[in-house]
Amino acid sequence: MTAEAVIARMTPPSLPDWVFPPPEGFVAEDLDHIPDLPAHTELIDGSLVFVSPQRYFHQSVIRRLCNALEDFLPPGHEVVDNMSVKLARQQRPEPDLMVVDPHANFDLDVTCFQAGDVILAVEVVSPDSELRDRERKPVLYAEAGIPHFWRIEEVGGKPAVFVFERDPGTKTYALAGVHHDRLKLTVPFDIDIDLTKLCKRRTR
Repeated sequence: MTAEAVIARMTPPSLPDWVFPPPEGFVAEDLDHIPDLPAHTELIDGSLVFVSPQRYFHQSVIRRLCNALEDFLPPGHEVVDNMSVKLARQQRPEPDLMVVDPHANFDLDVTCFQAGDVILAVEVVSPDSELRDRERKPVLYAEAGIPHFWRIEEVGGKPAVFVFERDPGTKTYALAGVHHDRLKLTVPFDIDIDLTKLCKRRTR
């Protein structure tokens, strides 16, 4: 019996085809055409990455940060969540949120943005994504030319924002500061956000 026949006998018929990637890996455009792909699937280094159920901290910080950023956006810019960005042929991650500039394609049927459209990418670290959010994704964002990156961590039950700026000489991010209670910046645009409100439950 051939190896292919053994695999065929061992493989449950209910498994979708994308469980077995092509030898060369997936490419960014595949995410738009693979049927029944779980929501928020990312493509990193040609491999599909699936998202685990998120904690309340993660969801609360993203939603409230999106709302807070809306008050500071320059004209024509948009803050976007639940969408991916194409960084390279086999790199299409989904930042927790990103700010895109006015030159982006905002057609209603767009499924991802291009790296050149993004001025800020933000990741909120979760237990299942620590390595990707702290190490791999920042490298990919910087290599693709995204000028600003924020990594948000839970510290003492509150969000701490690690702010990074891209060094065009080395094409890597340099830490520009860590913010705990207040995020006040002048780049990529003027921002002044009370971080203590990002995950605080509302009382009736």
